[in-house]
Amino acid sequence: MRSWRTRSPQETRQLGETLLAELLPAGALLLLGDLAAGKTVLAQGVAAGLGIDPLEVQSPSYTLVREHRGPRGRLLHLDLYRLEPAQAAALGLEEILAADAVKVVEWAERLPLAVPGAITLRLVPAGGDEREIQELIG
Repeated sequence: MRSWRTRSPQETRQLGETLLAELLPAGALLLLGDLAAGKTVLAQGVAAGLGIDPLEVQSPSYTLVREHRGPRGRLLHLDLYRLEPAQAAALGLEEILAADAVKVVEWAERLPLAVPGAITLRLVPAGGDEREIQELIG
């Protein structure tokens, strides 16, 4: 199991950018953690690696899915915060998660299905701007 400690939003974004190499061309990054844990900041790093302006990547809580295109690929950014697992099951997320794009899912604990091959990370605030980020296996 891998783990990281980031000490600033910039370091959290850099981690997302670094993880992009493992996600290309169509992998999934599943993010778990409480409000303000840094999930969107990590997603911004993935976007930056794809050549997408990180400021375009905001929490899509009201739209559920936002698509971004960059010179290095397409990003599907999902936020399941407002859904219960039963509601998420009715959305046809299987099709979205099978898309030919890098996928980042915030509040992935609400996913009603397994995502084979996905990287799953739990983000935990550790005081100030610091974050403990742990990869979960299985």
